Amino acid sequence: TAKPIEVRMGKGKGSVDRWTAKVKPGRIMFEIDGVSEPIAREALRLAAMKLPVKTRTVVREDW
Repeated sequence: TAKPIEVRMGKGKGSVDRWTAKVKPGRIMFEIDGVSEPIAREALRLAAMKLPVKTRTVVREDW
């Protein structure tokens, strides 16, 4: 949490400054169903560009 600058002490905690999550290697972050594979790949590519970690796309072939 963080308090704004020049705020007096007391009055409880400040608002939430940021959210974090620890993601271990091999963790599946997104699953997509009901769209064609090219559209799903493009959506995942665009999502991966916003993430601060390296990602890869895994396709489940048994469907």
